[in-house]
Amino acid sequence: MSVEISIPSPGESITEVVIGPWLKSSGDWVEKDEIVVEIESDKVTLEVPAPESGILNVKAQEGAEKQVGEVIASIDTNAQRPANVEAVAQATDAPAETVAQATIIASTNSDSKATSVAKKVAADKGVNLTELQGTGTSGRITKSDVLAVVGTKPTDPGDIINIIPSGSRGIQRKKMSKLRQRIAERLVFAQHNAAMLTTFNEVDMSQVMELRKAHKEDFLNKHGVKLGFMSFFVQACASALKQFPIVNGYIDGNEIEFHDYVDISVAVGTDKGLVVPVLRNTEKMSFADVERTIKELAGRARDNKLTMDEMTGGTFTISNGGVYGSLMSTPILNPPQSAILGMHKIMPRAIEDADTPGQIVLKPMMYLALSYDHRIVDGEQAVSFLVHIKDAIEHPQRLLLGL
Repeated sequence: MSVEISIPSPGESITEVVIGPWLKSSGDWVEKDEIVVEIESDKVTLEVPAPESGILNVKAQEGAEKQVGEVIASIDTNAQRPANVEAVAQATDAPAETVAQATIIASTNSDSKATSVAKKVAADKGVNLTELQGTGTSGRITKSDVLAVVGTKPTDPGDIINIIPSGSRGIQRKKMSKLRQRIAERLVFAQHNAAMLTTFNEVDMSQVMELRKAHKEDFLNKHGVKLGFMSFFVQACASALKQFPIVNGYIDGNEIEFHDYVDISVAVGTDKGLVVPVLRNTEKMSFADVERTIKELAGRARDNKLTMDEMTGGTFTISNGGVYGSLMSTPILNPPQSAILGMHKIMPRAIEDADTPGQIVLKPMMYLALSYDHRIVDGEQAVSFLVHIKDAIEHPQRLLLGL
């Protein structure tokens, strides 16, 4: 009997995918529910499991573009289980299925905490996964962890090719991933279909840094998650968006769609490109809720586990280029949203002390950039919105008082 493996639907409106790396080859024995291949769409990456145990027959090669529902492999369920698996099963008096699964785990360096992509890259690069410390969710080893070991840290996520030797004039080409193509399309769409403008301000991070330093240990002990800067900015943005609902709205044809909720997209860099998982109803979230949710979503993003629902529907976006060292930028809108906040690197700068006029002091300062669609948001509203965020960060007690 032959059981077919077809392309599952990654989500609504997705009809085409690209075949990713095969984790098993034609002629290999696979166990039921064992991951055999990854598929990539313009939004998510999915792992496809074997529906039954048997011998795998691959019908679509890595990199091939396929439609949802197309058959990409089959499994011969009448095939005999490999003799080595049966022999181990008899020697241990354990069920053959159990031993086969143990064999599968052993063949992947006995590390079940590595993502399938990390295992594939590790095999290609000759890296022993048992010697790595994972940085992903729950300590999972990711592709970045493997690449860091071999000295090929990504500089252009999703489009890394072999490094060209010094002095070489060779040219290499690599097809863009579906995710990278989609990112390119959305960026061009945003540039061409919005009257985009950026306004800037700077914020004194002293109060937030002092508050974080004073309570970070108690916060971690009570909530099991670190207190970062992002939760302050999410809370500040949620407050500002409630006060300036136009910034939280969309243009839909000749109408403006307002929202009585605040769903904030948080930009997360991954090996395959930038993704923006969404924090739902941030106006109701506590600081601990924000930190826990960001940690979970960021981990799922790096492990390519985000679902379509987790990446759609945001009403506003925050992008923190400061983690990469950016001092100032003009972030691009995330359609159909009307605004995006760019955070940047904290740097000590000489400014006038607000409490002592005429006195110049060094303060930890951050530039903030708000890009907005001028078709829906007026300049006065944009500037006032950014000032509201500045006031909330420089006086974090305002967040606790709902001001």
